[in-house]
Amino acid sequence: QVQLVESGGGLVQAGGSLRLSCAASGRPFSYYAMGWFRQPPGKEREFVAAISRSGGSIYYADSVKGRFTISRDNTKNTVYLQMNSLKSEDTAVYYCAADARLYISDGYSREKEYDYWGQGTQVTVSS
Repeated sequence: QVQLVESGGGLVQAGGSLRLSCAASGRPFSYYAMGWFRQPPGKEREFVAAISRSGGSIYYADSVKGRFTISRDNTKNTVYLQMNSLKSEDTAVYYCAADARLYISDGYSREKEYDYWGQGTQVTVSS
């Protein structure tokens, strides 16, 4: 079992920045690739970014590429999502998730591949 707790959400003006954190506890953090997803109001949850166990492979949704950066610190059992140049369309509940597969090059954007999920943190971008 892995427990995931997101933090760092809030209200920010368009063009601003936020850094989300996701702290993991339970099984060793380095056993899991990690992903960030988001659910905008009235829409389905969508993939944002993913990072492999070691951090050597990173993937982004086209909508956030160049603005968001995913990273992880395995010594702190934490994954981060640095969000810059925020837009109103980035408003959503952001979730982190853990994927126990060794390789994530196929399926990193699919929710069903992730084994554990956090409760989410709200990000609101005002225009």
